[in-house]
Amino acid sequence: MCGLTGVFQPTGFAVSTCEGIVRKSAENLSHRGPDDGGTWVDGDAGIALGHRRLSILDLSPAGHQPMISASGRYVIAFNGEIYNHLEIRKELEVSKSPPAWRGRSDTETVLSGFDRWGIDSLLKKTVGMFAFALWDRQERMLTLARDRVGEKPLYYGWQGNTFLFGSELKALRAHPAFRADIDRNVLALYLRHGYIAAPYSIYKNIFKLLPGAYLQLSAQQSPGTLPTPRAYWSLREVVERGLANPFAGSDEDAIGELESRLMRAVSLQRVADVPLGAFLSGGIDSSTIVALMQAQSTLPVKTFTIGFHEQSHNEAEHARSVAQHLGTEHTELYVTPRDAMQVIPKLPTLYDEPFGDSSAIPTFLVSQLARRHVTVSLSGDGGDELFCGYDRYQRTQSLWSAVQRIPPVGRRWLAGAVAMLPVDGLNLCLNPIVSREDQSPGDRVRRLALYLSAGTMEQFYQVQVSQRNDSVAIVLGDTGPLEAQTGLTQWSPNGQLYERMMYADAMSYLPDDILVKVDRAAMSVSLETRVPMLDPRVVEFAWRLPLHTKVRHGKTKWLLREVLFKHVPRELIERPKKGFGVPVGRWMRGPLRDWAEDLLSKQRLATDGFLNPGTVRKQWRQHRDGKANWGDSLWTVLMFQAWLCADRH
Repeated sequence: MCGLTGVFQPTGFAVSTCEGIVRKSAENLSHRGPDDGGTWVDGDAGIALGHRRLSILDLSPAGHQPMISASGRYVIAFNGEIYNHLEIRKELEVSKSPPAWRGRSDTETVLSGFDRWGIDSLLKKTVGMFAFALWDRQERMLTLARDRVGEKPLYYGWQGNTFLFGSELKALRAHPAFRADIDRNVLALYLRHGYIAAPYSIYKNIFKLLPGAYLQLSAQQSPGTLPTPRAYWSLREVVERGLANPFAGSDEDAIGELESRLMRAVSLQRVADVPLGAFLSGGIDSSTIVALMQAQSTLPVKTFTIGFHEQSHNEAEHARSVAQHLGTEHTELYVTPRDAMQVIPKLPTLYDEPFGDSSAIPTFLVSQLARRHVTVSLSGDGGDELFCGYDRYQRTQSLWSAVQRIPPVGRRWLAGAVAMLPVDGLNLCLNPIVSREDQSPGDRVRRLALYLSAGTMEQFYQVQVSQRNDSVAIVLGDTGPLEAQTGLTQWSPNGQLYERMMYADAMSYLPDDILVKVDRAAMSVSLETRVPMLDPRVVEFAWRLPLHTKVRHGKTKWLLREVLFKHVPRELIERPKKGFGVPVGRWMRGPLRDWAEDLLSKQRLATDGFLNPGTVRKQWRQHRDGKANWGDSLWTVLMFQAWLCADRH
């Protein structure tokens, strides 16, 4: 795992000046690569690459980057791991002129593959997580590429006549040409979802490369123009093929095939020249990964769990039971609200963009814990999107079915009538009889009106997963929603409602929230994370599985549970899911109250000029005084305000 950065200026530049800038940019990524660093510059071509290395495979100087191919044609700055690179090496070695390997790194394998097969063909052969910048010295062409599902980040964009790119925004910000102009339309998108969906970033003219794609710029590229990224892998195509050719075997066949594919993925991802472990929450996904790791290991797997004293958010005791059964070397750490709150000031610079998922706090803490013992940690992420694991899927199914029974005209009339109900009055009258951590009655009424107004299932589901639906009203200067451009509603599978929701989440929530959360938290402490569930062969098989193998007898992830139950007793797993968050809504009324009051002060909001002070202050007062629960939506506002404060310093 590493960090990369670079500059492309087709008109050329002075080597001495640009090399210093790129070196500084790379130093801003030293947390991603504390072991080594380097730069490569061609002033005449106007290209400079910077790299920071976290040594995982081949710890020798032979893995130093930026790396030049044996032919001399390509130069690469590579971040990530190619798990099947030894298989690719064997294929390369079967030729009249096999490569003369200089080391054992997967980066060298990739470069030889480009020499042999070209970029598109080599990308299709890879199994891994990565982002890279590749310079073709012969064609004078820059290629940026990202892995299939978006485990590794890559930002890019023109700033004047200079094209900047890098693993994190802090690398781009180090360049003198960078202009930190906030995009208000993207801000509205962030406040709706709590994260910023690709291809956007919080800054104007800076984008995220979409998963499964690569972008190429030539020396003839006109400054300010961007070619359309090319897809070398498409989740949409995977879904279409899977639904058209469903798995037809028995339950036993499906269990065996899924276990086999997961076993292979875990086996590939266990390869490392440094200590390796796994996150273990005690849930289905992480327990499955750890069980398969332990089944392949003669030594106890190192596992790590964060616990909370609030029982509503604590799963550490369940993780301990799973660890004891499997015989892992288990480490757990119980954290207090004070411990968790000490993480909050780190979040704006850790994520570089506003990021509203409060589970970033325990994710950072468990990464920090793991890094004291290992350099690589496997994670169970991806299981919910592949095997229908989120509780909201069943909830949305029930609500959508109920709404569909009302004629369209009746829905529109009812939506208007419900929208006119006095939300504040309902909260005042009814809130005392509901828990403060529940959604307030008035908030439910507001959301009900939006449900009734939804014309399609996709619009209906967007209401379900949105943190707030008033982002246009709250952001000053927002000219309209970007939702239709994110790809979430442009196409939907011809499958059942569950499958359409899983597809929507796999397209955006997984890469832009879940994987961002894990990557930035782990890499901030120089920990590499790997996600076996997202091996492309697992993903492709999961989309061939009929829905009844995922949801059965009211239980989600049925097939994944059956694989797990071959290794762990059912009674250790069958329990309500708690998630991996912290009670920030409650803390805002307690230990975080002064911090929140300062960030949400009328004067600060007015001076900043991005958010409507009246709307924000009203929601804050209602939440602070227990008259409504705006916990999640206010947290996204607070994370923007905290990020804005850090951004200006």
